[in-house]
Amino acid sequence: MFIERKHNGKSKLRRSEMLSRLRNMSLLRSSGINLDSGFYKYFAPTALVVIAAIVFATSLINSRASGLPNGLESVESPQEQMQFPEGLDYSKFQHSSRNHSRLPCLLCHRRDSNSSVPKIPAASNHLPCAGCHAQQFSSSDSPICTICHKDVKTGALKPFPHLSSFMMKFDHSVHLKMGNVSCETCHRSSRTGVAMSIPAGFNAHATCYRCHTPRAQANGRDISSCGTCHKFGSYSRTTELAPAFKVSFSHAKHQKVTCAECHQVRAGMPQRRQMTAPEPLNHHATGRAQSCMTCHNGKRAFGGDDFSVCVRCHTKNTWHF
Repeated sequence: MFIERKHNGKSKLRRSEMLSRLRNMSLLRSSGINLDSGFYKYFAPTALVVIAAIVFATSLINSRASGLPNGLESVESPQEQMQFPEGLDYSKFQHSSRNHSRLPCLLCHRRDSNSSVPKIPAASNHLPCAGCHAQQFSSSDSPICTICHKDVKTGALKPFPHLSSFMMKFDHSVHLKMGNVSCETCHRSSRTGVAMSIPAGFNAHATCYRCHTPRAQANGRDISSCGTCHKFGSYSRTTELAPAFKVSFSHAKHQKVTCAECHQVRAGMPQRRQMTAPEPLNHHATGRAQSCMTCHNGKRAFGGDDFSVCVRCHTKNTWHF
């Protein structure tokens, strides 16, 4: 930088000297001092040549000082482009950091197979991590090694971490419009048929990857990358418990009823409010929405005055008025 300024100062001085000479010539002519035609005949072409030489020399000096052709800026290496804050803790990996957050997911999490458990990146000579962190990877004593290795000397790796800094986004309305996806595609009977399972953890990958295979696309958009389903934020799993279970409701006893008869999709709603559920009341239902009474109205179910069927719902200490 200082060399370039020095050369720039010299070139400016040379230009000012030449301009001063040309001004002096103009003054000589304007003052009436006669110079023979031979002077102009030989001096004018020489002056043009000298000016061109000065401009070329200045350009050449500047380009040599920068080490690049004239007009090009220096190309920085990835490490020079990345600005690492002082005091950075390299023993922790943060997706939300300024530099990490602008990288595409598939740069690190490449899906070479359809395995539900992702692979820890940097298996090949610590790439792509070493592309920016070559200095940190130069020593096995660096704290950056402990991010993935539980034993640096043996090379033993830690298991892939569970979801913590990412939330999961899923839109029921988008998937049900596909036609080949139904409730049973993702939800299975659990807790002896009382509840329905909700995919979570790496088990969710096993379900989702049936469609979201490596390099899969939908409407010209990639649907195989992590960002298709995950975004920054805290993760809170949707519970499989429901108030209806407290009054002895069981999905297994309602297999003749379709999901859509009791649950409706509300597009655009938050994760836990996308599906409606009937009010878990019968005798004291409000009537403002679906409830047990919608079906258990004395006609469709529990017909007549036979109160012996009450025990189908009211068992042990789980019922009350």
